[in-house]
Amino acid sequence: MMKSGVIGLALTFALAIPAFAQDRAPVQRQTLNELAYVLGQSHALRQACRGGSDQFWRNRMSNLLQVESSDEGLERSLREAFNTGYAAAQAQYPECDSRSQAEAARIARRGATLAKAVGQ
Repeated sequence: MMKSGVIGLALTFALAIPAFAQDRAPVQRQTLNELAYVLGQSHALRQACRGGSDQFWRNRMSNLLQVESSDEGLERSLREAFNTGYAAAQAQYPECDSRSQAEAARIARRGATLAKAVGQ
């Protein structure tokens, strides 16, 4: 995925900021759920292009869950959002082609925006 660095850098920055789930406002929780969905989509699209053994975005999701793990309800919601995003992208873009790569770039931009919002 061409734009994986953009979202990866933004997500890395966002996760470097100490935050605990119990301190998250409802709008931040919603943003985290949207980010988890985008990570799931990114995971499916990257696997379509690089193969099923690629775990780049799943690992980023694991990092997010570690940061937010103090709230079981939020953690469960984040897992569901990731899995839903993964299933949606996998169904719509089962193979690596110009369409899936364009979608990956669009999703990367969305992910970068969400990651910045989480870090604020």
